[in-house]
Amino acid sequence: MYPNGKLKAITLSFDDGVIQDRRMVEILNRYGLKCTFNLNSELFNVTIQVGDKVRIDHTKIDPSEVAPLYRGHEVAVHTLTHPNLTTLSDEEIVRQVETDRQNLSALCGYEVIGMAYPCGGVNNNDHVAEVIREHTGVKYSRTITSTYSWEQQENLYRFNPTLHIKDGRCEEICRQFLEAEFDSPKLLYIWGHSYEFDFDDTWDRFEAFCKLISGREDVFYGTNREVFGL
Repeated sequence: MYPNGKLKAITLSFDDGVIQDRRMVEILNRYGLKCTFNLNSELFNVTIQVGDKVRIDHTKIDPSEVAPLYRGHEVAVHTLTHPNLTTLSDEEIVRQVETDRQNLSALCGYEVIGMAYPCGGVNNNDHVAEVIREHTGVKYSRTITSTYSWEQQENLYRFNPTLHIKDGRCEEICRQFLEAEFDSPKLLYIWGHSYEFDFDDTWDRFEAFCKLISGREDVFYGTNREVFGL
């Protein structure tokens, strides 16, 4: 059960720590929503463009922005340099995760304990999760595998989100969640990247989405850490 006896919770998670997060945080704050932002501490200020048909900015924020920009939300690990952890030695997994965690903790002024696995495709497995659990200070880590569900999950080191923010079923799934009545705790977990709204200039749709899911008296709005009770 969530705070004040609520049975519904909504959390958001966005990756990479790019400059589009500035606009995203402004919108989230406007609607009282909470988010976890997953950052790469050795990529700050790196500027590249991403996309195939349309190229957009993927500039990382400056480290001096981390604490003020994400105040009221949560900062979490995304590794130092965004490698696929399943391809690395155990020692390098620990270095990528734990050093990033320590760097971000120093910038934020609190102990960072969350994480999202970097890279697409198969970016995690049981072995990687066990290395992280045994040898780092991370307490949970999110995958990119959509469940299209809001049921509780036991393994927080391979936690699967409900779905991606740009999934065509996102609004449908969210409406179902908001309209349903539950007799046990449920979690709607949505993830993505803020720069994705630049591809097709759909920031207005993101704001409409935030308005849709916000302001519900029966919903607890928390960061990943908060909804996991950590």
